Order: sequence, then structure tokens, then C-alpha cells
Amino acid sequence: MAGKSQKGSGGQGRARRKGRGPTPKAKDRHWYDDKQRRQRKDQRQHRRQQKRAPRSKGPELVLGRNPVVECLRAGVPAAGLFLATGTDNDNRLGEAINLAKTAGVRITEISRRELDKLAQNDMHQGIALEIPPYQYATPEELLERAREKGEDPLIVVLDNITDPRNLGAAVRSTAAFGGHGVVIQERRSASMTAVAWRTSAGTAARLPVARATNLTRTVQMYAKAGCQIVGLDADGDTDLDNYDGTGPLVVVVGSEGKGISRLVSENCDTIMSIPMASDVESLNASVACGVVLSEFARQRRAQKRG
Repeated sequence: MAGKSQKGSGGQGRARRKGRGPTPKAKDRHWYDDKQRRQRKDQRQHRRQQKRAPRSKGPELVLGRNPVVECLRAGVPAAGLFLATGTDNDNRLGEAINLAKTAGVRITEISRRELDKLAQNDMHQGIALEIPPYQYATPEELLERAREKGEDPLIVVLDNITDPRNLGAAVRSTAAFGGHGVVIQERRSASMTAVAWRTSAGTAARLPVARATNLTRTVQMYAKAGCQIVGLDADGDTDLDNYDGTGPLVVVVGSEGKGISRLVSENCDTIMSIPMASDVESLNASVACGVVLSEFARQRRAQKRG
């Protein structure tokens, strides 16, 4: 027996199969929140701008009991000492407070939450030291300092030095051996942070550090002022034993890895090496600086006696 025929839908399913037209724009969709999209875009833009923004020139905060005590011992200039309410006292905290009082540093007690906000973290151990921005000299002022003392200029130029400890050690050596100042690059260089201050053992308060926009032009300016420009490099055309360092002199020190940049090197009158044992390839930048300045200081003392 033949099966019973089924009735059709009578066209009732056509509406379901019918196209819905072109896809609407995102902003026209009922589930789309245009305001949130703009907010997310603005947030991404803000983050990109923050990454590209130059380093802040505002005050620096030194956090933690040991770093704060070391800064105060070294005579690092400080604008204020912040203490969190209820912080447990110990010898380091007591010493920090006494050193700050002796130096006339303002001491402010604030809540731990406020200190967390200032420090942007909670790793401060209840204490923070505010260091004001360093006041840099100009490269020309270092020449003027030598003239005022009636001495031949002895200036150190640091090229490609990015470690603040190397900067601080170079400042300390320059001060110890009668130099008239240190020049650093304005960009891509270590700056006078609290770490550099501590490493200089306070000598940064007595020896000016200048910042140069263009190191090559600065070296050329010193050459026009009558200074011999001496670059330090292991493959120098002369060595320290055979160099007369008694006249107006600028010593250019490069990093242990990159050395002196090409343009600065091309403007050096002499490239000088330091005699060393054969199994030692190179010296740390600040150590090399100290060795050379020590020899030049010896030569200058001998010249005065003679």
C-alpha cells in the first residue's frame, strides 16, 4: 500500500531561509558598545605614549633601610625622609633618623598606605629618602673651573657608559686625582642617580658633572680650547708609559663592551692603551679611568716640583 503523501509547508519556511541583507557596521550593531571601544583605544594610546616618554626629571625616591642609610652616610643631598607610621625600629632606622637630623633633612611621618602610593610598591621597609634632581653643569663650565684655579684642564668624558656605578666611580677617581669635572651624554647614558651618588662616596657634591647634547661637538669644542683629546682603547697607537699628561687634557673613556663611538674616536688626537699583563684583555671603564688619572696626577706633581 502506497504511503500517505505529506503536505508541504505552504511556504512557511521561506522567511527563515531568506537573507538578512548586508552585515551592519560595527557601530550599528545593537550589541556593540562604541564608548567602550573608544576607551580601550585611548588606554592603548596612553600606554604607548608612556613607553615613549622621556625619563622623569623629578625627585627620586630611595627605598629600604640599607640604601637610605648608605645615601645619608655618603652625603647625598636629600629633600626629605619619609617614615611609615608604626614601623618597627632597629639600628638602621635609628641611624637614618639621626643622620637626617644632623644633615637638616626634613622628616615626615605618613601612613603606610601613603608611602605605598609614593613608592608605587610596598617594598620600602617603612622608609624612603627623597633625592632632588641633580643640577648638571655645562661642558664649558668645566673649562672655566680649571681657569679659575689657574690649572691646565683635566676633564673626563664618558662615552657609552650606562652603569651608574661606573659613573659614580669615575667621578670619585676624577675628584681624587685633581680633575676638573666629568662629562656624560644627555641620552643613552647613566645619570646622577642615588646609585651614582653613593658610589662617588659624596665627591659628586664637590666635582661638577656636565651633560652634553652632542658628545662629538663637545670634544671638538675642547680641542678648539687647546686641549689634547686622548681616547682609551686596548689597541691604542701609544701607551700610558710614553704619554705626557701634564698639559690641557681631555680623557675619553668608553664602555668595556662598545668602547668609544666612531665619531668621537675620529676626533681624538691620540688613542692610548694601558700596559697590562698579557692574560688580561681589558679593564672596567671606571678602573681604567682611575689608572690613567693617577699617572697624570703623578706627572703633574713632578712637574710642579721640578
